[in-house]
Amino acid sequence: MISALWTALALLSATPLTAARPMEAAEWVTAWVSAQQPPDARNALKADPEAASSIRQIVRVTVGGQRLRVRLSNVFGRTPLTVTGVHVAVSTGPGSSAIRRGTDRTMLFAGADRAEVPAGAEYWSDDVALAVDAGDSVAVTMQLVIPDAGQTIHTASHATSFITAGDALSALDLAGGSKMEHWAFLSGIDVMSDHPGTGIIALGDSITDGSWSTTDGNDRWPDVLADRLRSRLLESVAVLNAGIGGNRLLQDGNGPSALSRFDRDVLGQAGARFLIVLVGINDIGTLTRDAPVSRGEHRALVARLITAYRQIILRAHRQGLRVIGGTLLPFAGARNYRPEAASEEDRSAVNVWIRDSGAFDDVIDFDIMLRDPAHTDRLLPAYDSGDHLHPSPAGYRRMGEGIPLALFDRPRSKAVKH
Repeated sequence: MISALWTALALLSATPLTAARPMEAAEWVTAWVSAQQPPDARNALKADPEAASSIRQIVRVTVGGQRLRVRLSNVFGRTPLTVTGVHVAVSTGPGSSAIRRGTDRTMLFAGADRAEVPAGAEYWSDDVALAVDAGDSVAVTMQLVIPDAGQTIHTASHATSFITAGDALSALDLAGGSKMEHWAFLSGIDVMSDHPGTGIIALGDSITDGSWSTTDGNDRWPDVLADRLRSRLLESVAVLNAGIGGNRLLQDGNGPSALSRFDRDVLGQAGARFLIVLVGINDIGTLTRDAPVSRGEHRALVARLITAYRQIILRAHRQGLRVIGGTLLPFAGARNYRPEAASEEDRSAVNVWIRDSGAFDDVIDFDIMLRDPAHTDRLLPAYDSGDHLHPSPAGYRRMGEGIPLALFDRPRSKAVKH
């Protein structure tokens, strides 16, 4: 009897993606996410305090459902953000401001067609009936007076958004509008899924965010992973890109550090079960960007990075996420930094710990995938974007295709003591 009970409990706790699951009630699953940051002067949106603008943003959901809701963000705002209207529709595709006729829906907020989001906060809309499939492009159009300070955006969307003056919430096309490659005041989309959903969150820097990927091409490595999962008919599996270009693990810079934004960008997503961590190369690069440092400072940085990884693992495990560590890519010759022999030693030491410590539940060895076997401190030229730091689209494809899908067939982690 006792043996049978333990067997039943084990089967309930092990819920791999490919296993048959009993029918359950519909549940919310985050289908798309954007990590938020304050813009610098170069990336700030042009503000006009005298007139409202309509911003249409095209995003790709990686899981489908019959209903959806959107999340507005004012986390870096200094004053309340008044949004006078939000519409959602199925887009005709990436790079286009056109929407499919008959799909336009008005989003409400506690029954009202406008929202006032307090400074530092995010607001979910009410849900609305709109059927979307995994891989669909969704157009979110919002009308607001763009604030001249305290904007909340994602600076490198690698996707085209559209801005036009006035009310264009229901417009079939914003062909006359201006274009930008940012997402603004929009941090997430949830869908109501009829199947138990699973979220795979990719927490990282520009290599996850997709620097040098194809604009509107959806060819970042998390996109490639999502395409592979969808090709296996695993359409209830969301892959969420929580990367920020220039992001560091320990210190703020281009956006808040990965450690400080962890609760919002990782634990705040519905249906998450897996976390892939690929961040730290900018911490190593910036250490010697301005001047060489002592050996002791190099050793201290490696120790701080390892401590921060352990903190992420601890916090993720407490929420039942299975945590997968990604090894750091080589960056010798990087134009952004001045990598020296000691910097490569730092990267190697971090990678040895990621591979061998056993702290992560699993490891994806991106380093081995993309490095030049003849010069292991460098990216293979076929995968190098040319700046010797970021992969090319071919490199991102190699990363996405090199991830063993069996990693996501394993049971989710249980809350554990550290």
